[in-house]
Amino acid sequence: MMYAAILAGGSGTRLWPRSRQQQPKQFADITGAGRTLIQSTADRLQGLVPDDQLFVVVGQSFAHLAADQLPALGPPQIIIEPSGRNTAPAIGLACVHLYHRDPDAVVAFLPADHVIPDTAGFQAALRCAVDAAEAGHLVTLGITPTFAHTGYGYIKRGAMLPISTPQPIYTVERFLEKPNLATAETFLADGGYYWNGGIFISRADQMLAEIERQLPEVYSRLQQIMAALDHPDASSVLAEVWHAMPNISIDYGVMEGARQVAMTPLDAGWNDVGSWDALASVIPLNEEQNYIAQGETLTINSQGNIIYSERFVALIGVNDLAIIDTGDALLIGHKSQMQKVKDVVEHLRRQGRTELL
Repeated sequence: MMYAAILAGGSGTRLWPRSRQQQPKQFADITGAGRTLIQSTADRLQGLVPDDQLFVVVGQSFAHLAADQLPALGPPQIIIEPSGRNTAPAIGLACVHLYHRDPDAVVAFLPADHVIPDTAGFQAALRCAVDAAEAGHLVTLGITPTFAHTGYGYIKRGAMLPISTPQPIYTVERFLEKPNLATAETFLADGGYYWNGGIFISRADQMLAEIERQLPEVYSRLQQIMAALDHPDASSVLAEVWHAMPNISIDYGVMEGARQVAMTPLDAGWNDVGSWDALASVIPLNEEQNYIAQGETLTINSQGNIIYSERFVALIGVNDLAIIDTGDALLIGHKSQMQKVKDVVEHLRRQGRTELL
């Protein structure tokens, strides 16, 4: 039976000042769509995953946001991480709960903060991935690259697998770290390379078996958590065990060394909205040739700007800027420099400006 676990950790510091410690980007409407990113992630699963088979893995501080924004989920469907320990423990924790509920569970592990406008294409790829997972593979969706991106890891596909699905399933030859520009351009020219979007699908028991094989320390702690699930002291056991849980990503800790890893392509407009300049890929140009995520604007001789504002904005004679106004903070910069927003956040942290973080 298919389940989904939305991974709602992360701080999204490069989307400051809209993404804050009290409301990181996954709980915000970054694109002006009228739905937050986590709500949009859940929306994409409608008709594929029933509400009672949808789960969220989230930190204690944001559990109330998950409950408020996804009211169809009951309390048992909100899985609490006592603290951030990266994606391998988070996915392992989801597997513990879902295996406990259903030993035959097949789970799609989905980051909460992605934008995927083509829901039909996404669901088609996910259905194929579930078929491959049921056949015994750990599966990832390989994002069809649109340019030589140096900020993503890559997946190199191998041979096509003899699995009867509407779109092909390939073996994964290897995972590759973020490349330099020349290497990324070679990947695109050669073909058979995909962006690693961090979307994984597997049987819960098989993922736990790989964690046991490759991350025995993580697995041992997960087993302690599972053994306490039906006991009154489950929360205290979780807190105690989690305190010593290693911090490691699922890519490095499990997927790169896993057996029977497969992938199927995803060509559905995927974007991880990692920084403000990414909005130019997910929001259409308006008639004045600007990207307006939110706010009333007047632009005169100004083009290529990205605007997210909670009040009226007028621009005269400026091009290719990002203007982000949240009332208590204003960010203005060239859209090609938006990766440096994290430097602003770090400066504020060093200055103790917690009211702005």
